[in-house]
Amino acid sequence: MAVIQGTVERITFRNEENFYTIAKIQRDDKEYLTTVVGVFPAINIGETIRAEGDWVTHVEYGTQFNVSSYEMVIPASLNGIEKYLGSGLIKGIGPVTAKKIVGRFGIGTLEVIEKTPERLVEIDGIGDKKVQMISKAFEEQKEIRKVMVYLQGLGISPAYAVKIYKHYGDDAVKVVKDNPYALADDVFGIGFKTADSIAQSVGVPLNSPERAATGLRYVLNQFANDGHVFAKKGELIEEASRILEVDNELIEDALRDLEERRLVFIERRINQDKGSSSEDELPVYLAPFYYSETGLCMRLGALARANFRKFDVDISKEISRLERQTHLRFASEQRLAINKAMESGVLVITGGPGTGKTTTLNGIIKLFQKFDQKVLLAAPTGRAAKRLSEATGREAKTIHRLLEFSYSEGQGMSFQRNEWRQLEADVIIIDEMSMVDLVLMYNLLKAIPFGARFIMVGDADQLPSVGPGSVLKDIIDSGAIEVVQLKRIFRQAQESMIVMNAHRINKGEFPILNTNGTDFFFVEEKDREKLPDVLVELVSERLPNYVGRSPMDIQLLTPVRKTAAGVDNLNPKLQEAINPPSPAKRETRFGATIFREGDKVMQIKNNYRKLVFNGDIGFIECIDTEEREVHVTFIEDDGEREIVYEQYELEQLVLAYAVSIHKSQGSEYPAIVIPMMWVMPSLMMRNLLYTGITRGKKLVVLVGDKRPIWGYIKNNRIEDRNTLLKERLCHIMAGPILTEELEKGISEPILEN
Repeated sequence: MAVIQGTVERITFRNEENFYTIAKIQRDDKEYLTTVVGVFPAINIGETIRAEGDWVTHVEYGTQFNVSSYEMVIPASLNGIEKYLGSGLIKGIGPVTAKKIVGRFGIGTLEVIEKTPERLVEIDGIGDKKVQMISKAFEEQKEIRKVMVYLQGLGISPAYAVKIYKHYGDDAVKVVKDNPYALADDVFGIGFKTADSIAQSVGVPLNSPERAATGLRYVLNQFANDGHVFAKKGELIEEASRILEVDNELIEDALRDLEERRLVFIERRINQDKGSSSEDELPVYLAPFYYSETGLCMRLGALARANFRKFDVDISKEISRLERQTHLRFASEQRLAINKAMESGVLVITGGPGTGKTTTLNGIIKLFQKFDQKVLLAAPTGRAAKRLSEATGREAKTIHRLLEFSYSEGQGMSFQRNEWRQLEADVIIIDEMSMVDLVLMYNLLKAIPFGARFIMVGDADQLPSVGPGSVLKDIIDSGAIEVVQLKRIFRQAQESMIVMNAHRINKGEFPILNTNGTDFFFVEEKDREKLPDVLVELVSERLPNYVGRSPMDIQLLTPVRKTAAGVDNLNPKLQEAINPPSPAKRETRFGATIFREGDKVMQIKNNYRKLVFNGDIGFIECIDTEEREVHVTFIEDDGEREIVYEQYELEQLVLAYAVSIHKSQGSEYPAIVIPMMWVMPSLMMRNLLYTGITRGKKLVVLVGDKRPIWGYIKNNRIEDRNTLLKERLCHIMAGPILTEELEKGISEPILEN
């Protein structure tokens, strides 16, 4: 086995999933660069490495050094020190600053930074504040390396060590030793399996009760990730036993222990209409979901029955007077919705595109204003709230902002508006209700005072929420809450083939394609290999010219992440076409993704510290190569907000020129393009296609093969989610509301989705 040493000059390829890396290093005794290949979990340009391995000859790329193990070496040459400092390893030092520092202190640079950092003020542009930042970052790197050494001894990658240190600081090693399973809950990117591997490395046995309990909660969270509120006991035990590779008896013991500690709840009281009532069919809930489902039903029932203000007027005459004032004529369904809004404590208004939801909503708001009722408007996302505000001419907030969401390091996430400090309003209206998941809905209901009216508006035929539950559908299906369905398509809307085809698809009919003057087109391309290029050309060239908008306004929506016409393959192609590299645009790399100034990006994880959430879309305004920061502007309900990401946080962002249909919920785009190809049968659902095409405001273009369109339309299967919300609502509305329990309140953790 050979040993070589050199400075990393560039990283040619890196796979963030398994850390396989191809890099070029400059050895001191060689004039040419040497190619090294292997698993490098943490490696930066400018670092010096000493590697053990073997020389191999690649058929295409020639001689390479295949690394079996390596260690970092503090660079000894001026060039190596400069590249080491400028690689982004130390926050506050970029390539320009690194050059200045090395130019001033020479070979003793690292010693100055470590022992006498105050001397850095001798460098032009470095003040006391930046000195503290650099000194702190340099010390952190030393601590990170200690953590890396410890974790590498356990077979854990340094890339995870950096994440662990960023979260726990100096307590990192202690946490790993004492409770390695905490990593799965606390550190983004470390799931149960990685935490389990670490636990076994520090001596936790496979049959440990703690491991079984943690594994059970992990499996329940996996069910939640698929939209389920609970798991059936038999399925849960079998799945946990399979994943943990232990006997069912150990899992059952762990389940009993978790139930005794009230970390999970097993529902044994309510009759379940969905199947057998055997022991294996019993619903098992994580505690936050149990509190949310039961509490939601109690509070919604109490709101529906509460004593709210009655108006001693003829509502029908008031609606007619409103018609004369606004020069509108409401359809009978709209009049019914307005009337029910004035007479009911809780109301659902649902309908597809073009059925007058906005007009109805404006009528409701105007009448409530006439009677001096304070009305609050909200929606699940910033884009949806902004659209609601534009449609009504009134302020609308995201639900999180309405509830005054906050996050602190010591307390975690919380809503300042809750059962103890409720919203000050007479009427609360929530739009895009199909997007609202169980936990968010419960926290909203806790903040609504009894006696206030609660109106939910949405399209029940769209996809369910990304988070657990099918809240809107379950409320409607329960029959326990007043519902008005708007079905009539208005004449203006009938002029849009987007609207008409959405309703045709929803009724199981094939859409009408390519009629003169239409806003709904089909472009045929049956060759799957050519399809990506056709899609890119449409989004980047043809459609912007056709609709007179920027390519950034044309959104490609696809049902899948993988395959040639999936999100992962299309985004780099669209980036190259719409936002190509140029000397004027700075860029940075994270894994296989290049982020460039001007890029459209999406947040893929709820980040409560930054108050940016899964599915939010923004644009990269600036990449600071000195500070190793990426500045992203997101559209919010009250305008725009800039979020700053450090380099390691870029794992939370993906390119968003193409996004999945699921992620597009609540958004509208001037023009959308959807590829039509055969995908997994489980994805080819009518409501997926329906949701996709209703995202288009001015133009919808389907591209590919016509035959899969029928595949979507014929499959009217609704995603079946484990939830008892409908049954609980029926049960609670059939009996007395236990107001004393509501007055006492229920304290429970808020679950991150």
